[in-house]
Amino acid sequence: MTRPVPTLSSISRHLISLLCLCGALSTYGQPKLRVAEPVDSVAFLRGFAVSVDLVGPIQKMVSDYGQFEGAFRVNLRDKYFPIIEAGIGKASHNDAVTKISYSSSAPYFRVGIDFNLMKMKHDVNRIYGGVRYGFSSFKYDISHPGVTDPKWGGTAVFEAQDVSCNYHWAEIVAGVDSKIWGPFHLGWSVRYRRRIAHDDGPLDNVWYVPGYGKAGSTRLGGTFNVIIDI
Repeated sequence: MTRPVPTLSSISRHLISLLCLCGALSTYGQPKLRVAEPVDSVAFLRGFAVSVDLVGPIQKMVSDYGQFEGAFRVNLRDKYFPIIEAGIGKASHNDAVTKISYSSSAPYFRVGIDFNLMKMKHDVNRIYGGVRYGFSSFKYDISHPGVTDPKWGGTAVFEAQDVSCNYHWAEIVAGVDSKIWGPFHLGWSVRYRRRIAHDDGPLDNVWYVPGYGKAGSTRLGGTFNVIIDI
């Protein structure tokens, strides 16, 4: 029996099929190539910044208490910003109803970290969130003009000086930092405070806590900062 002679077209089809099979076998089982993500080449330490708050002095001018505060912040890869805030809080309050006078002046400090929430981390403007731990060890003076006994007469004057107290608190911070010109930035923050631990002293009558505000009732606060990048 005579076998059919392969034609040129059938030979071409067989060669193409064989080449396709070889190509498939050569790629089978090989690991897939992954495109490497670009590496952030920005230095770990990006600089420092110093700032002063303008809200505290204005608050002291228009109310019975306020503070004078500055901050030092470190920039790590434009992502993380460890910060130290320190200042002096002052209060001079006279209650029109109770006639009690209260005064205090003492330092305070906070330590914490901010996180850059912007997608473009290396932008000159930033939106951030952060946390703080605050502490103040302070003394206050309190006095009252006295109460006159309606039956026996005489006046009992109440007065105490240098009553020692301390406060520990935590803060959650959200804010904005915007470049104005050159190294100058402006920024503002909104803060929620929560008392952690406290010692009101023997009289248990603290009206104001440096760096925290009115004792027990203060929850929300804020800052408006003039910032210089170094």
